[in-house]
Amino acid sequence: MTEEMILQVAVAAVGAFGFGLLFRVSGGRLLTITLGGAANWIFYLLAMQAYADRVLAFFLSALATAVLAEILARLLKTPVITLLVPMLVPLVPGGDLYYTTFSLVRGDMEAFGQYGSMVIREAGAMSFGIILVACGVQTAMKIWMLRKEHGEKDTK
Repeated sequence: MTEEMILQVAVAAVGAFGFGLLFRVSGGRLLTITLGGAANWIFYLLAMQAYADRVLAFFLSALATAVLAEILARLLKTPVITLLVPMLVPLVPGGDLYYTTFSLVRGDMEAFGQYGSMVIREAGAMSFGIILVACGVQTAMKIWMLRKEHGEKDTK
């Protein structure tokens, strides 16, 4: 990991920490969010090194972070959303959104289309990663409950 990458991970942790404070999270959960934000950016950097595709990196990072948030939420007995949203803040495509708006204001429709398309693809990739994990967890919980229910009936 280069110095620049380490700095990026540190800034991602600070960003997640800040949003954790904004959402009034405290104690161990705040530390969890801070480390989760750093992990989120590490997932992104690793995906970028492996695939060199920002949209795929956004998807994989969001997927990994959502899995991490699901696990940590169960360990800490807290709602997943409390951890997931601040942990994902470093991944929000703010730079591309800025350049999309800037291009629109300047009247550069070609750049507006390019940046706008990238924002939609990145946000869609993040959303898809989160939804995939949430659906997988719900499906697993339903299967577990059905097995538990049928197991209790068989023993009676």
